[in-house]
Amino acid sequence: MRALAREEWDATLLRESGLPGPRGNIELAQAVADEGDLALFERYIAYTAEKAPTNSPYEFLAFCGVVGLGRLVAEGNRELLSTLRRQATDSRWRVREAVAMALQRFGDAAMEQLLVEMRAWSEGSPLEQRAAAAALCEPRLLGRAEHAREVLQLLDHITATVVWASNRRSEDFQALRKGLGYCWSVAVVALPEEGKALMEKWLRHPDKDVRWIMRENLKKNRLARMDAAWVKRWA
Repeated sequence: MRALAREEWDATLLRESGLPGPRGNIELAQAVADEGDLALFERYIAYTAEKAPTNSPYEFLAFCGVVGLGRLVAEGNRELLSTLRRQATDSRWRVREAVAMALQRFGDAAMEQLLVEMRAWSEGSPLEQRAAAAALCEPRLLGRAEHAREVLQLLDHITATVVWASNRRSEDFQALRKGLGYCWSVAVVALPEEGKALMEKWLRHPDKDVRWIMRENLKKNRLARMDAAWVKRWA
């Protein structure tokens, strides 16, 4: 992006977005996040779902803007966390993924502060909870046992809220359910003994959605590589 004049960015991003299509150009979005500024990112996130529907090239601009905010948060502009929290409830799944990527940039710089913020999000709506889980369940953020332990505790709390959720047919609940269906496996691999004990607790639970979440995690190859005998016993 450095080789391009700023006035050329929009056309280049729209042309190289990969949208419509199954996968947006994530590498290009990360480059934009590295090189852009707040004014650019705010202009891009103004492409709402009404202006830039799912799978349109203009959705990619919104995606880039959200990831870029993560860089600014990591650099110290914590006020932008409230903007990211609003974006976490966007109707477009790619924008929600961009929020997780943005938060992971924050975690790279200040994992303890990310954990504090995500504890607050874990008390929020299903999409805010989903963003917290997706952001934290990234292997590169879980290298320290104390961080992995806190993430497991957060997942345990979010999973408990599934039990008393009422509107389970809503798209927001389904997004949370799907996210938890892989997040647990990432955190458990980072701290196996404590993680397996928590999963076993939920595998015994009678709630059908909780059991579905746990069974989905048991299908993940990362758990089989960690302890194939344990997976076979609980599958």
